[in-house]
Amino acid sequence: MKPRRGYHRVALSDVDPGPPQVRRRHGSSAPQGQLPQTSRPNWLDSDRPREACGVVGVYAPGDDVANVAYFGLFALQHRGQESAGIATADGRNMVLHTAMGLVAQAFRGEDLDRLTGHIAIGHTRYSTTGAPKRSNAQPIIAYGENGLTIALGHNGNVINAGPLRTEMEEWGATFTGTSDTEVIAEMYAKAPGTTWEERSAYCMRRLKGAYSLTIMTKDQLIGVRDPLGIRPLCIGKFGDGYILASESCAIDHVGGEFIREIEPGETVVIDENGVGSFMWSSARDAHAMCIFEHIYFARPDSILNGNLNQATRAEMGARLAREHPVEADMVIGVPDSAIPHAVGYANEIGVPYGEGLVRNRYVGRTFIQPSQRMRDIGVGMKFNALPEVIRGKRLVVVEDSIVRGTTKSRVVKLLRNAGAAEIHVRIASPPIISTCHFGVDMASIDELIAARKTVDEIRDLIGADSLGYLSVDGLRNAVQAEAGTFCSGCFTGKYPIPVQLEMNKMEFEEAPRPTTRPARTEPPATLWI
Repeated sequence: MKPRRGYHRVALSDVDPGPPQVRRRHGSSAPQGQLPQTSRPNWLDSDRPREACGVVGVYAPGDDVANVAYFGLFALQHRGQESAGIATADGRNMVLHTAMGLVAQAFRGEDLDRLTGHIAIGHTRYSTTGAPKRSNAQPIIAYGENGLTIALGHNGNVINAGPLRTEMEEWGATFTGTSDTEVIAEMYAKAPGTTWEERSAYCMRRLKGAYSLTIMTKDQLIGVRDPLGIRPLCIGKFGDGYILASESCAIDHVGGEFIREIEPGETVVIDENGVGSFMWSSARDAHAMCIFEHIYFARPDSILNGNLNQATRAEMGARLAREHPVEADMVIGVPDSAIPHAVGYANEIGVPYGEGLVRNRYVGRTFIQPSQRMRDIGVGMKFNALPEVIRGKRLVVVEDSIVRGTTKSRVVKLLRNAGAAEIHVRIASPPIISTCHFGVDMASIDELIAARKTVDEIRDLIGADSLGYLSVDGLRNAVQAEAGTFCSGCFTGKYPIPVQLEMNKMEFEEAPRPTTRPARTEPPATLWI
């Protein structure tokens, strides 16, 4: 097929193994697909932890893998709303499309039509290292020896990306973005070894932090989960092929059949011969999955650690009720993530669960100065109270977490204005007292209200009649976790590997660049490689 004007098709088998800047062919057309981002403004979601990314991979000869990946990304949209991308391969060629915004904004029909092949990987991003711009959108393309070309998508955050980036530059890598993912992609492409087992073992020895990866070559799909298993990754059957995804809900969403979760330290390779799997020999028995996946990040209909997350969240709510009971007339959950916790709380104390808050799921970005008055209006845009349901009642308001505390005070005010007699706030997780370094945008202690104030002070600040948090032990019991098998560093300050107390997501934006490095430019939205 003759490429459209502005795009270049390059056969992978004909690619010269020279420097990446020679082999990466950019089209001459103006960037496409750059629609305005319409995820909610940060100040409106300031009490929500923000996740890094969602990944999906499809190996399905004979199927429309681009659309399968596209629909899979819809199921993972909650994991990232800044940008989205899909790369496909047909045995000789790769095609990559990335754009800013939600999945529905990033792809038009003609974009998906250009993504041909029998292998696809997709990605939806929220940035934790590197700015939210399209040169950091994923999948990332990287080049190795003997004509190896890979596309890579990443969920997590690597804490030693700085020195590894310098090392990769010494190996000849030229970086066009500022994310840790590009460092990972260059390392996997250039790692010594002739097999994926050798490459992955080398990279696992070097990379420190969280990384669940989907990697695509011209004829293989690879899934990798870091030795600590900090971020989730699972595999399912799809027709005569297979699908990888951050969460099992994405496999369900496209009509696949969930098989199992990828083990920490495991690499799976899918090709025409089926599925191969190998474990890094140094992977520990004690793992450290992010416990916030259970609390908030993962969807309730996903399976984590062998359990349906809906049931796990209900158990958190039940244990919260045992630790912090209160006389009340109704229990409500802050939509949507806290609803399972609230149902568990209500069932435990024998009080009716009610829907006292309605959420507007279509709040778009607003280009206004976030003054106090506008912030209050913003909460009204996001939530509305039902006076007929809550007037005169003593309410238990269950939420999954408090990060900064600002939105909670406005929700309490909204409920009081609607006539609630009492408002008892219950949080289905412990106080967040420390930062995250493994893929959640909580990089500064100054942002964390529980690191600076007591529970009573937070109660007074948000205007509640009482406030109670689930204990660390209660949380571990709810997720059936032994000490040391989950990362709970944001609650305890104790991490599975040594970390710096503060991190800078703009590390590579601010670092001086060598004068020999070419200026970064935004690539076309679609690339033929």
